[in-house]
Amino acid sequence: MSTEKRAVILVSGGLDSTTVLAMARAQGYACYTLSFDYGQRHRAELLAAERVSAVLGDVEHKVVKLNLDSIGGSALTDTDLAVPEEETEGIPITYVPARNTVFMSIALGWAEVLGAQDIFIGVNAVDYSGYPDCRPEYIAAFETMANLATRAGVEGQKLSIHTPLMDMGKGDIIAAGVALGVDYELTVSCYQADEDGRACGKCDSCRLRRQGFEDAEVRDPTRYF
Repeated sequence: MSTEKRAVILVSGGLDSTTVLAMARAQGYACYTLSFDYGQRHRAELLAAERVSAVLGDVEHKVVKLNLDSIGGSALTDTDLAVPEEETEGIPITYVPARNTVFMSIALGWAEVLGAQDIFIGVNAVDYSGYPDCRPEYIAAFETMANLATRAGVEGQKLSIHTPLMDMGKGDIIAAGVALGVDYELTVSCYQADEDGRACGKCDSCRLRRQGFEDAEVRDPTRYF
């Protein structure tokens, strides 16, 4: 059995997950990156995920295809629902039902196959757009479940879910990433980016990203259409 310290990193191609990948690499993990083609509005984020994984030195990058668009319920998977371009209250229509639960379950399975005891995800309780599956209570509950539901957990190989961005604002996240050499021009955050990865500049994700660069006093490399 290899003594290599392995981790599965969920990578969307966005600002947060790219920063998490850089952090995991800096901690000495051999990083296995995982993205999902789940029926989202655009493929630009998948291309970005592949790009940042290669640049930041992953061991392997895997894309799992799902059909969350078959159940709809989110503006990110149902083209009949418009992506909001103004701030909204409560849980926004861009929330994808059960997305993080599905994603982390597959990450958990791959971690078992790899013999990895660590999973990293870029969820955030500060700038999280109101998504219920980005809260610390949810992550703690999932970690408990992971150790109950897997052979690794039952045999005493504790599985850990790492959320290094949980209590960080966007400006702090960007500053941390810049310190680790992250090139944010490679990333795509927009909910409705075009085929070339250019951003709308109007959706929640674009607003949070732009404010983050302002707070970090770092040049915003985002390309807008």
